[in-house]
Parts: sequence; C-alpha cells; structure tokens
Amino acid sequence: MEKILAGVQQFRRYEYSQNRRFFESLANKQQKPLALFITCADSRVNPNLITKTEPGDLFLIRNAGNIVPTYGSNMGGEAATIEYSLEVLGIRNIILCGHSQCGAMKAMLEGTSLENLPASKAWFSHAEATRRIVQAKYRDLALQERVLVAAEENVLVQMNNLSTHPAVAEHLSSGELKVYGWYYDIGGGRILQYDQPSGRFLELNGAASPAIPMPVRASDAAEVA
Repeated sequence: MEKILAGVQQFRRYEYSQNRRFFESLANKQQKPLALFITCADSRVNPNLITKTEPGDLFLIRNAGNIVPTYGSNMGGEAATIEYSLEVLGIRNIILCGHSQCGAMKAMLEGTSLENLPASKAWFSHAEATRRIVQAKYRDLALQERVLVAAEENVLVQMNNLSTHPAVAEHLSSGELKVYGWYYDIGGGRILQYDQPSGRFLELNGAASPAIPMPVRASDAAEVA
C-alpha cells in the first residue's frame, strides 16, 4: 500500500495541480469517450498507456479473460455497460483486446486448476467455444503455445458473443458501429489486429481494420504471434 498511497499524493501534488483545468473540464461536462475498450483484468495491461489516451477517452470493461457473455446468459455488468455505452454515450467504436501470457486462458485450458475456484470455473464457461476451438485446431502445440493462440481465438469468440447484444446488433446492422479485435503482445510492445480478409492477426501499423462478427480465423494460421 505504501507505493499506492505515495502515488496518490504525487498525483494530487503534481499531475492534478499542473492540469487542474483539464480535470475540472472533465467534471463539468458529460463524458464523450472515443471507444468502448473491452480487455482483461490483468494488471500488466494498461489500455490508456498502450493507446496513449487521456482520462475521458476510453469507456472500459475489464474482467478475467476479456469475456463478453452472450446476451441473456449473464445480465450483469458487461451487458449493462455495453448497452449504456451505445445507447446513452453514443459510442460507435468497440475494441476487444486480448493479450499474451493470459492467466485466464491458461487456467481455462488446464481445467484442473479451477477445482477450488468455482466462480472462475463458471465464468470461463462463457469461453467454452474458445477451449473447444483450441482443442480441435491446436492440440499438438505445447501448453504455452496453446495459451497464446487461445488468447487470439478468444478475441474472435467474444466478438461473436458481443454481436448477440441487441444494441450491438442494431448498430452493426445500420453500419454505425465498428468492432475491432486486438491482441496485445506485452513483452514485444506490439498491438496486432484481426484482419478479416486474411483471417489473421496482423501488426497494427496506423490503419484500423474493423471486423464483422462472426469472424473466423484462418485454419492454417497456427503460428504463434
């Protein structure tokens, strides 16, 4: 806690005092985020850092495994946040971002490590399609390699789940909404995005490439990013 408390004091003394007008402007107007950013709760993933965005730019959903339950299967925070972001805040860009070395994907693939984690086991059922896809397509890979490809496949599975939400389906059908599938390579500092024409995750180099659910990853794309 010492590091956290010291950081609070530093924020108040330096960042806030030097940018007071900016923070006051945030408080005095309705938020207008640029995108809904759905990612993992992993502490190594910092959405504002990797996108160089400011407070107010990203509306966030974070949970273990960047999972989006299908509409109606779990009417909790994810469904409410998605609905609010589109219908109230008017967001028209959704980024769903997985990442390398994902502990949630590793636990899901191992299975046995979840015996004493009943809540986690139930939560990962919303990524059962990911587990089955990895088992069918990549069974010959070592566990570490399967964890990496699972993180990419899970982005596509969760994008498909996302499309079952009525607000998402409505705005996708009208062409107002764009959905992007990203993969963050923590050690390499790279962002890959799902490229629908090729069915692969390619390095993001200045051009955004939206995908229309249901995306399908190329069957021969078994290489590890």
